Amino acid sequence: MKKNEINIKNRKRETICFPESTLPRVVVIGGGFAGLAIVEKLKGKPVQVVLIDKNNFYQFQPLFYQVATSGLEPDSIVFPFRKQIGRSKNIIFRLAEVMEIKTEENIVVTNKGTISYDYLVLATGSTTNFFGMENVEQNSLGMKDIRDSLNIRHMMLQNLEQAAITCDDKERDALTNFVIVGGGPAGVEMAGALAEFCKYILPKDYPEYPASIMKIYLLEAVDELLVTMSDNASTKTLSYLKALHVHVLLNESVVDYDGEVVKTKSGKEIYARNLIWTAGVKGQLPKGIGNQSITRGNRLITNEHLLVEGYKNVFAIGDLAAQISSDTPRGHPQVAQVAIQQGRFLAKTVMEIIEQKKPLTKHFIYKDKGSLATVGKRRAVADLGKLKFSGYTAWLLWSLVHLMSISGFRNKLLVGMNWAISYFSYDKSNRLIIRNFKRKL
Repeated sequence: MKKNEINIKNRKRETICFPESTLPRVVVIGGGFAGLAIVEKLKGKPVQVVLIDKNNFYQFQPLFYQVATSGLEPDSIVFPFRKQIGRSKNIIFRLAEVMEIKTEENIVVTNKGTISYDYLVLATGSTTNFFGMENVEQNSLGMKDIRDSLNIRHMMLQNLEQAAITCDDKERDALTNFVIVGGGPAGVEMAGALAEFCKYILPKDYPEYPASIMKIYLLEAVDELLVTMSDNASTKTLSYLKALHVHVLLNESVVDYDGEVVKTKSGKEIYARNLIWTAGVKGQLPKGIGNQSITRGNRLITNEHLLVEGYKNVFAIGDLAAQISSDTPRGHPQVAQVAIQQGRFLAKTVMEIIEQKKPLTKHFIYKDKGSLATVGKRRAVADLGKLKFSGYTAWLLWSLVHLMSISGFRNKLLVGMNWAISYFSYDKSNRLIIRNFKRKL
């Protein structure tokens, strides 16, 4: 493709309206960490950028668990795309759900119409992976969307209210037992937040039964928590959770769940109406991308420039991308920092391609800035290169990093105020059942 050459023929065939432009068009599907990172870097560049997402807002996933446990309201950690884009004349947002990609025609088919592209960036992220267990998928809740967080909140509060009503001891136990599957950061943070809810909120809101009635189980299939972090972080996290009376079951995995009984690989049965699944993710792959490009975890194989294997103008970034090499045989970890760095890198790469700079000057190399995880208030673990520490200092660092990462001054202020109030009072003021939660049929 020659410099600034565009596919005018395809643009005449598209059915979604756009401002006229003779600039090359970069279509970005997905407005998560990766998608927004490339969009931000392409602001003001000589390209027309079209961001497509099925939601009209960006979601700050690391704090989903706080919404789920009534610590934050959802509007504190979501931000409208149009406000994020601002007045950038070369950035366009379209609210649509992608149905299919026709790579031979350079067309994206959505539920609102068709869009043509010169360069396509797939940043669709990941979704919960239940590993083929249909009963578990049907009866549990994942935590990959703000709606999931609200469903968890409403499920929890409805079940606690029902537990106060029922006279059946077995039913009360099931309603007040919480099982979290997956000992990664999301599972650990969820378990810690639920444990603090149990310790500080339950006795005040439900004096009719003791706080000890609410039991929290954290199941991890391997022999340690936070397997991607250091041994120090894993050991400290386990001790923190035990201090909060969380029942941590290592080398234990779920094999079935019917909505009432959690069955494990070792033969254990846990009666629980509340199961939260954080044990795995898989790529959300749009229809139309060839099977030859797909690898483990439903991810797309990319080269060192993040170009999808087998294509000339289709790129993948974030959780969906798997850059396979001797250093990363399974691809990079599916975390926010990888997604952000890939988005920023790809913005430069696309501009080099458009400007016909050959060969491309750089390969994507992930720079690990460290990992953080919190286990309730004043407890956290941090791995920053060779520096490994935990406790109050790690918690302060975790709080600062996450607060600064939230989009929008108003959102930063809301979250900061909520955290300040909670720090001194342990109160969670958002214990509202706005709508009834119903399981999927």
